[in-house]
Amino acid sequence: MDSPQSQQQQQLQQQQQQQQQPVVKKKETRGRKPKPKEEKKDEQQAKKMKAHQQPSVDERYTQWKSLVPVLYDWFANHNLVWPSLSCRWGPQLEQATYKNRQRLYLSEQTDGSVPNTLVIANCEVVKPRVAAAEHISQFNEEARSPFVKKYKTIIHPGEVNRIRELPQNSRIVATHTDSPDVLIWDVEAQPNRHAVLGATNSRPDLILTGHQENAEFALAMCPTEPYVLSGGKDKLVVLWSIQDHITTSATDPAVSKSPGSGGSIIKKAGEGTDKTSDGPSIGPRGVYHGHEDTVEDVTFCPSNAQEFCSVGDDSCLILWDARTGSSPAVKVEKAHNADLHCVDWNPHDDNLIITGSADNSIRMFDRRNLTSNGVGSPIYKFEGHKAAVLCVQWSPDKSSVFGSSAEDGLLNIWDYDKVGKKTERATRTPAAPPGLFFQHAGHRDKVVDFHWNAADPWTVVSVSDDCDTTGGGGTLQIWRMSDLIYRPEDEVLAELEKFKSHVIECAAKP
Repeated sequence: MDSPQSQQQQQLQQQQQQQQQPVVKKKETRGRKPKPKEEKKDEQQAKKMKAHQQPSVDERYTQWKSLVPVLYDWFANHNLVWPSLSCRWGPQLEQATYKNRQRLYLSEQTDGSVPNTLVIANCEVVKPRVAAAEHISQFNEEARSPFVKKYKTIIHPGEVNRIRELPQNSRIVATHTDSPDVLIWDVEAQPNRHAVLGATNSRPDLILTGHQENAEFALAMCPTEPYVLSGGKDKLVVLWSIQDHITTSATDPAVSKSPGSGGSIIKKAGEGTDKTSDGPSIGPRGVYHGHEDTVEDVTFCPSNAQEFCSVGDDSCLILWDARTGSSPAVKVEKAHNADLHCVDWNPHDDNLIITGSADNSIRMFDRRNLTSNGVGSPIYKFEGHKAAVLCVQWSPDKSSVFGSSAEDGLLNIWDYDKVGKKTERATRTPAAPPGLFFQHAGHRDKVVDFHWNAADPWTVVSVSDDCDTTGGGGTLQIWRMSDLIYRPEDEVLAELEKFKSHVIECAAKP
């Protein structure tokens, strides 16, 4: 019989093994059938009864809400009856004194009682240092935001898993659904539809074929050329050019900034039909083989349309070069210890690539030194999430900043320039992971997507699928952290010094 001391040693060894091999929560939960909020009151009551088992989510949210006036320059909360698995900024439409109007692309993932939709909304983005603190903190979680108005509904053939806009003409978007095809839409030319049971599907302006099996999440648009990239369950990465299917007027910047004017995708005449295959379709420019499991995300090199990368459930990060054939240029084995869910390429420094995984971490790779002894050799591992990472994106505003969202309901903002610096060690709380300088905790369920706003610095849209917490629906949030958080310290201190006497006077009042 083992002694108590040897039993303790065995328990320690078991704990260490468990830590080395974290339990991976498969992300198929993103595709489960959603539920509308208003029809699930019984389930909401059941969730409330279980609340004492998971007090941390509510406690964290309550604490976060009390700090909204301090942490944010602007914040808007928009309740979604149906969850949206993707959220993307479209073109800026109008600039005014206190706010800008901008397109926002969302979706409605339904249970089949009404059709799935692609939603084009108009969003009023309040300018920096305009919103009063009491206004941004007084919001109703169950209400729709006055800043978000639905502009157009497209009845989508199947649920919308991903939305990506074409940088050369942001009125053109691509969508992924549970099928092998990528669907291309001219959102301005598409008719506005009423989403009722039995309504026919809207007709895509173009269908990209080439996958052998469903391609659900991996989707990217090239920043320099009208190229589309996709990955799927067939383990393939597929590349298309839609150059020949866009009129010259559509690629003219003047046209893309005036929605509703001019033509866009070259289309055949015809009304909406349930058979999307009846629409115009094109085959791939290239098909790339190298993954051994589902491809979960893809992205282009920001400076070269011929280079791109992909990640998958085989734990691999693969770099491709279309000029050298259909095999990997570089294959990084064991880039993480589990499935990889997301990848992004730094738009300011194309040597840097970040990946997010079911092992709860984000890793940063330098393309000049990707592997060591045949396995992935990241230059840094960012560990702050407590569940699978679903989305990563570099900030367009600062080269060292990126965001990550996860199934733990958090959207973390990181700055790798701060890692290991004395100023960071002195100012951050002992529990904060290195590099983490802002944590958006406004969502109470998994944050399935977010997008930095390229037209409005430091402004983010994020969306959560609230199936686990409220029984259905989703939450869309648009926010901008206070500039006192990210501006240079000497600038901030100089500004605060101006208000020092006022602060002391307020503090002295009973």
